[in-house]
Amino acid sequence: MKTTALGIQHVLAMYAGAILVPLIIGGSLGLTAEQLTYLVAIDIFMCGIATLLQVVRNKFFGIGLPVVLGCTFTAVGPMIAIGSEFGISTMYGAIIASGVIIVIISGFFGKLVRFFPPIVTGTVVVIIGVTLIPVAINDLGGGQGAADFGSISNIALGFGTLLFIILTYRFSKGFMRSVSILLGLIVGTIAAGLMGKVDFSAVAEASYFRLPELFYFGTPTFEWSSILTLTLVAMVSLVESTGVYFAVSDMTKKKLTEAELSRGYRAEGLAIFLGGIFNALQYTAYSQNVGLLQLSGVKTRKVILVAGAMLVGLGLVPKIAAFTTIIPKSVLGGASIAMFGMVIAQGIKMLSKEISISTGNSMIVACSVGMGLGVTVVPELFAQLPSGVQILTSNGIVAGSITAIVLNIVFNMLPTKQPVPVLQEKEA
Repeated sequence: MKTTALGIQHVLAMYAGAILVPLIIGGSLGLTAEQLTYLVAIDIFMCGIATLLQVVRNKFFGIGLPVVLGCTFTAVGPMIAIGSEFGISTMYGAIIASGVIIVIISGFFGKLVRFFPPIVTGTVVVIIGVTLIPVAINDLGGGQGAADFGSISNIALGFGTLLFIILTYRFSKGFMRSVSILLGLIVGTIAAGLMGKVDFSAVAEASYFRLPELFYFGTPTFEWSSILTLTLVAMVSLVESTGVYFAVSDMTKKKLTEAELSRGYRAEGLAIFLGGIFNALQYTAYSQNVGLLQLSGVKTRKVILVAGAMLVGLGLVPKIAAFTTIIPKSVLGGASIAMFGMVIAQGIKMLSKEISISTGNSMIVACSVGMGLGVTVVPELFAQLPSGVQILTSNGIVAGSITAIVLNIVFNMLPTKQPVPVLQEKEA
């Protein structure tokens, strides 16, 4: 009974993040209520599968630690950009390809990690977080193009939800603090319902059981710049996951080997690949569940196995997923400001110590964030360049990431010439 209760806690701790990602991406790409219900359901289902792949250890995949995997927020902006420009089939083609690439490089990714130190990953996380804020603000107003965009009721609901999350986070501790955003979504939706702004038709039409479908959104298509973008996102997520793995290994007093790390990376790549063919999203290890392990004091894989099984079960019930799709855009926007702001804060936290190390690191952050935001705001800047070059410049996150990687090599990895000491002649 205790194991089940702890499993439910882990599900609740990650649930807000797990549903927000598909809701934001699906809403931005204009999916129908039925399609959005499927996307949320399959994503919850695949969160469970991804978690089980990681916890159940074998010779090929699985790190064997009590970690929970969920949708990565670092992929939200890039996926919306790819889906909007090339279509949802290209987005899923890129997800599938990135998963295959991660599986292929999993054996030696540990050696590539040196190209992704905190100064690089922190910069990328900041760029991603900042580029997501406009999405949250548009949702808070009621959704871009909405007839009542910016209405008093939408503004009140959005900021009311955000205020509730802030107060809950400030005046609660432990588990309640970890589910503050989920509570905010629930309270905001109830308030919207009292205002007559919630439509339950999607819940009424949703079925009670549905198996995952291969290529639900159609046959995937493949486009190089999109594949490169989501591969970089997946690699950044692997670096974030590595931090979670080491944190949990330290908590459980289990020393990680290079082979175990490779199996962990391979499990994430496999989860991303399966997510792509069933039309779910990309995954990473969730740090919020690490805090819950510490809080509960129970650090066994059995609890996470139960949580993973619960997620799989929830994902097979579209009726439950449909309840998440009735959350009004303004409520979603209020919660998203908190979530995306936390992404930025995490990036700043990663950078705070690195910037103080050297002025070169400050230049890396300055140029990379400037390039990333610049290309995001003015995407036509490099339109005259050859198509092969545009693969690296057409997306702000890719441009910013490449800039950070290259500048880190220049400032921190290339050998520097040491001044030759001048020997003065002895006076006669």
